[in-house]
Amino acid sequence: KQQLQQPQRQQQRQQQQQQQQQQQRQQQKQQQHQLQQRQQQQKQQQHQRQQRQQQQLQQRQQQKQQQQLQQQQQQRQQQQRQQRQQQQPQQRQQQQHQQQQRQQHQQQQRQQQRQQQQQRQQRQQRQRQQQRQRQRQRQQR
Repeated sequence: KQQLQQPQRQQQRQQQQQQQQQQQRQQQKQQQHQLQQRQQQQKQQQHQRQQRQQQQLQQRQQQKQQQQLQQQQQQRQQQQRQQRQQQQPQQRQQQQHQQQQRQQHQQQQRQQQRQQQQQRQQRQQRQRQQQRQRQRQRQQR
């Protein structure tokens, strides 16, 4: 009996050992798996962080662009205002100048007409005088 029991015990021990080993292996596997999971999580977190940073950057850029746009608009408005301010007086001046020129022109025309009239009158007078002289001369003859 004793002899029979001994090998049985040995077998049992061996089985137990094998079981333990298997368990250990499984535990190791699990641990590895957990490790991998943790690493992946970290990676994901990093990725998220990067994304957030990029978003912030983009937002900043957009803001800058908007500011630039506003500035451009303001500049345009200012330019328009300036142009208006400059142009209006210039236009007024031009108009005045044109009016003056017109007046001068009219005056000149009037003067010319007067002169022509005077010349005509003078001519007529001369003709009359000449006629008179001729008549006198005839009479004297």
